[in-house]
Amino acid sequence: MYYAKITSTSLLITALTLSGCASMTNRQKNEATGAAVGGVAGAVLTGGSAFGTVGGAAIGGIIGHGVDQLTTKKK
Repeated sequence: MYYAKITSTSLLITALTLSGCASMTNRQKNEATGAAVGGVAGAVLTGGSAFGTVGGAAIGGIIGHGVDQLTTKKK
């Protein structure tokens, strides 16, 4: 029962968060995705420390920004 509550709450938060991305540019979406993935990776690699999570999110955001620059065609 406890895990079902956590899962449903997590799905609700994810749905609400993703619905806010509709008006974002591709660059903003890439940066947000990179920050989210980097934050999770930082937390996993450092055993859940706040420093690792924030550091991973910052690095992930920078990488997401760089990916956008690489995939956007120059005019």
